Amino acid sequence: HKAKVEAMTLDLASLQSVQHFAEAFKSKNVPLHILICNAAVFGAPWCLTEDDLESTFQVNHLGHFYLVQLLEDVLRRSSPARVVIVSSESHRFTEIKDSSGKLDFSLLSPSKKDYWAMLAYNRSKLCNILFSNELNRRLSPHGVTSNSVHPGNMIYSSIHRNWWVYTLLFTLARPFTKSM
Repeated sequence: HKAKVEAMTLDLASLQSVQHFAEAFKSKNVPLHILICNAAVFGAPWCLTEDDLESTFQVNHLGHFYLVQLLEDVLRRSSPARVVIVSSESHRFTEIKDSSGKLDFSLLSPSKKDYWAMLAYNRSKLCNILFSNELNRRLSPHGVTSNSVHPGNMIYSSIHRNWWVYTLLFTLARPFTKSM
């Protein structure tokens, strides 16, 4: 009953917007005890952001990554603090390495001819988990923990809205899911 909520604008498809958000948040001079990185797109058609990156990769992973980096000092000062990065079980169905086992950056922000929406989503979610693990390794000694979580298959949302096939599949599953 004493909570004060204030909305702030953040567009993860724009690294400049992420930077402006972080600066605006820092100017408030308030602690940050929990940061939940939950925004995502799924099944989106290929397009580039204003930063010339594939949109699924930037919105689902890179925007959050940049935000956490910009707010790391606030998180450390706010210790104990926690970062929760919402990923997906579908991270298991992809790889971001080439045939020699090295990280293949071209897979993260693919060209239009190499793009498949589901793979882009899966790769972005794998990046979320790898980032969260490394963030926890680096910041937990400073009182900041990081966890990646799978929200569960039982929650119904409109994340499927970009392609009719996904909409059909989610509609068929709807009787077996919980609402938000």
